[in-house]
Amino acid sequence: MPIYRAPLHDTSFIIRDVLDYQRFDNLRGFSEVSPDLVEAILEEGAKLAENVLQPLNQVGDAEGCVRHEDGTVSTPEGFSEAYRQYCEGGWMGLSAPSEYGGQDLPYLVQSAVGEYFSSANMALMMYPGLTQGAVAAILAHGNEEQKRLFVPKMVEGRWSGTMNLTEPHCGTDLGLLRTKAVPAGDGTYRIFGQKIFISAGEHDLTENIIHLVLARIEGAPQGSRGISLFIVPKRKLDANGNPAGANGVSCGSIEEKMGIHGNATCVMNYDDAEGFLLGEEHGGLRAMFTMMNEARLGVGLQGLAVSETAYQNAAAYARARLQGRSLSGAKTPEKIADPIIVHPDIRRMLMTMRAFNEAGRALLLWTALQSDIAHRSSDEQMREAAEDHLALMTPVIKGVLTDKGFENAVMAQQVFGGHGYIEEQGMSQFVRDARIAMIYEGANGIQALDLVGRKLALNGGRAVATFFATVGGFCETQRQDEEMAPYTKALKKGLNDLQAATQWLMQNGAEKPDNAGAAAYDYMHLIGLVALGYMWGRMVKSAQEKLVSAAEDADFLRAKLVLGRFFMERIMPETSAYLARISSGADTIMELPDEAF
Repeated sequence: MPIYRAPLHDTSFIIRDVLDYQRFDNLRGFSEVSPDLVEAILEEGAKLAENVLQPLNQVGDAEGCVRHEDGTVSTPEGFSEAYRQYCEGGWMGLSAPSEYGGQDLPYLVQSAVGEYFSSANMALMMYPGLTQGAVAAILAHGNEEQKRLFVPKMVEGRWSGTMNLTEPHCGTDLGLLRTKAVPAGDGTYRIFGQKIFISAGEHDLTENIIHLVLARIEGAPQGSRGISLFIVPKRKLDANGNPAGANGVSCGSIEEKMGIHGNATCVMNYDDAEGFLLGEEHGGLRAMFTMMNEARLGVGLQGLAVSETAYQNAAAYARARLQGRSLSGAKTPEKIADPIIVHPDIRRMLMTMRAFNEAGRALLLWTALQSDIAHRSSDEQMREAAEDHLALMTPVIKGVLTDKGFENAVMAQQVFGGHGYIEEQGMSQFVRDARIAMIYEGANGIQALDLVGRKLALNGGRAVATFFATVGGFCETQRQDEEMAPYTKALKKGLNDLQAATQWLMQNGAEKPDNAGAAAYDYMHLIGLVALGYMWGRMVKSAQEKLVSAAEDADFLRAKLVLGRFFMERIMPETSAYLARISSGADTIMELPDEAF
């Protein structure tokens, strides 16, 4: 059976020592969150993840969801009770505004415990995750009546939410959508159409499901400029705002998927369903992107979360599995063989996974902190810088963390050898579950195109220039520190490669767009690698400083130094390969005629 233990020590180290979150006590909700309270929240989240959510992970994978003849859907055994405990613990509204029933705590804290929940049970956590994204969209674009009517019950967990974008004939190119909205003459709209791949589209966890649906109002312009966003409840509401009769919304079928079997991925049919315009007419994409950007950070978190739990199981197996003898001589001569953790290649895989997980966690929490600054700071310059960071790093976190999360799930499976291919061990589920994160909320190739095509040039390149200055400034301030030299020299080389790649794109991308398209994916991973390296630089610096006084934490801190050096020696040099691929251009990629494939 798979295991999972929340990485409490590492999370606390990042929040407290690397990010020094207490410096931001001027932000709303931060001054109330003492270090002791943060520790208590993390510990309670860990208990829920380890004791309630994780034991249901294989159950959900084996049972899946069931659609009944009347169109209703049952979730796997135990999911309803676990969801109830999640909601009763206040986890749904952890960072939601207090005026709508939330606790108004930092998004930083929500992200930290969110990793634990997704590591324990990714499929189950998709239900509240989508609800939280829908709440963000309604709060950002809804009118006061809509906020009052929908948000409190969604924050409470009595109602859940979804996002409905994809149709059978269109995915990324939403301008092709056919779902239509007909004004009813009373301020509402009648929605007609079909959506596919709708996560949590129908289930038995809540009394109502609030669908956010992209549709085109009759007579609206074609293409993406004519799209609007609508709130379409599963059940209509009575005069008191309570669920009443059925709306024209139904689940036509559940998709048969490779993974995340515990989440109901539905084909949703809208047949004369009552809907309410959310935001402005023809402003649907802008409103939906509020939810999608939050969802993309959440999907990046899923990549990290699966990588972490897969690593933990691989490390436990490597310590226990006896096979062969160490190349340098028997390490356990009293046993018939040494545990496989003595073999360099096994350690290579374990170190690679762990080095990524710890840097990925720091990058994600750093970005969550920037989200708090963007939404809670009264300082305009701080908000602007935080918004720049979010714009630049959202596609990077989504693309890089999910790509590497899947790679690491496969690597963890490899540690098990043939046993990793057997369902009983649970490694197959990690691989299958991790795979979807590279696809939904915008396939990773699209994230790369968004990064190169839009985010780099945004505001005259202000965000990427700031990132260069941040990383370069860190290296410069450590230049006289000999203990930091093994880390900062490798990081500076990576930054130089990234700057050279950026310069090449500026010179060759605009005049020949295929050059930018061919370089985009490698560029996304190049900037992601430098960002992860920067986080290792900050973690190592904090660890060195703490080692002077924190004797009781010495083993943990020394491990940080070793993992950071491994990252710089074995992983950071990949920046040179990314630069070489980027600067080779698009000629060979585009040369073969279509019929040659």
